[in-house]
Amino acid sequence: MNNSSAPATVGVVIDGHALTVPAGTTVLAAAVEIGVDIPTLCYHPNLTPNAVCRMCVVEPTRGRTLIPACVAPCVEGLEVQTDTPRVRRARKVILELLHSTVDCSEAPQIATYSARFGADPARFAGGERRDAAVEDDNPFYVRDYSKCILCWRCVQVCADDVQNTFALTLGERGFHTSITTFFNAPMPDTTCVFCGNCVEVCPTGALKGKQEWLLDQGLAWQSRKPKPRRSDKPET
Repeated sequence: MNNSSAPATVGVVIDGHALTVPAGTTVLAAAVEIGVDIPTLCYHPNLTPNAVCRMCVVEPTRGRTLIPACVAPCVEGLEVQTDTPRVRRARKVILELLHSTVDCSEAPQIATYSARFGADPARFAGGERRDAAVEDDNPFYVRDYSKCILCWRCVQVCADDVQNTFALTLGERGFHTSITTFFNAPMPDTTCVFCGNCVEVCPTGALKGKQEWLLDQGLAWQSRKPKPRRSDKPET
């Protein structure tokens, strides 16, 4: 008889609500079961959680540090609070730092959370920004990495989470980390099959369909104007 086998279920307490969940369930998934809203940015339900953005941090009653709910497993006796002053302050600073480094103008989640947590977009203004030229190298979508928050969603969906194409990867290090292609090759020279999954999961407008981008630039209408029809009447 193996007495060291892991339990099938564990009991946890989230914001005072006691519940029993299957062992291995994340804190985020358990919170969803009882209707507790934990904000997320990098998390996507169809992709592997990566705990990059830290917007989902919660505060355990026994523990020194905040923990990311999207990857933290529920263990027997775990108690967490999802909306303490410390948690709210952490989320507020994360949002303010994002505003200071990238263009969040087309990120509706960031706008909603900024209002919710009272983030000041100008608090850290004046620092170095991740400015990048728009990469328009294919007929299907453009890449504007000045809007990229490095959530990794596009890399994950292009890799073994969904498409198994591996056209996108991470480049550089530290503050200069960016999403790129292998050897920084133009997209048509990579393994990209232009499925559009990366555009679909991007939360900030860093990846955008070509037609939508042209509309934003005021160019699509001109490019779609019908050519003048030749008259069937003979010239006089």
